[in-house]
Amino acid sequence: MSGGQWQALRLMERTGGTLLARGGSPLMEEAHRRGVEAFPLTIPRLVRLVRETQIVHAHDARSHTMAALAFPAKLVVSRRVAFPIRMNPASRWKYASATHYIAVSEHVKGMLLQARIPARKITVVGDGVPLCGFRLHPGGRILVNDPRKHAGLAQAAARELGVEVHTVKNLERDLKDASLFVYVSHSEGLGSGALLAMAAGVPVVASNVGGLPEIVRDGETGLLAANNTASIAVAIRRMLDDRPFAEACAARARSMVEERFSVDAMVQNTMKVYRRILK
Repeated sequence: MSGGQWQALRLMERTGGTLLARGGSPLMEEAHRRGVEAFPLTIPRLVRLVRETQIVHAHDARSHTMAALAFPAKLVVSRRVAFPIRMNPASRWKYASATHYIAVSEHVKGMLLQARIPARKITVVGDGVPLCGFRLHPGGRILVNDPRKHAGLAQAAARELGVEVHTVKNLERDLKDASLFVYVSHSEGLGSGALLAMAAGVPVVASNVGGLPEIVRDGETGLLAANNTASIAVAIRRMLDDRPFAEACAARARSMVEERFSVDAMVQNTMKVYRRILK
């Protein structure tokens, strides 16, 4: 599941309501495992539920389009991606349909402002991740993120260094014996995977793109690298060779997550948006 899907599920777990998702998807299956009311997302079901619902909250581009076509009384849209918004007539209509936008980072808020969405209609609410046990594994595995986010660069850097890396399959589970998480991406709204590693007390090396610098403060809560093999290799080597530095970054990152990026904080700040638009 993607970071956005986890956010939608965690929100539903805490607030109730009805989750609509693609039938048979990992999100649907996980929702059922957790006892969250969930149904396949179809236009007829959405139109029917809109009549009974105060707020519809769309969490991705497809659901945004479908929700706009159903004309809900109040439409909240989460924007998690960092690429520019197209400004053709259909896109302008779609983005004008929302009552309010929740941007996952200041960087994403900037993209919405560039699309001429009024600042009063945008609130930044960061991701919320579970606060895993604070543990350090100096001899543990080096994890790299999903190859679809250009983890090949991290793997090339590891080969230069002569170290072994492991591609993440289930991040929350894999972090239990990790010594370092390398998060490479060419475009990122915020980086919920990096936040989850921070919550687990695992040092992070991340690409210096999008919203990632808002959580990975270079030299304080992790290390930022340019998207090239040499820069990533330098950052990995520093984290591996200077364990006191790596552990200090991990401790500061954990504190930051506790203060600003817990699931409770995400839910509370989202509920504030709901209450504001219902006034």
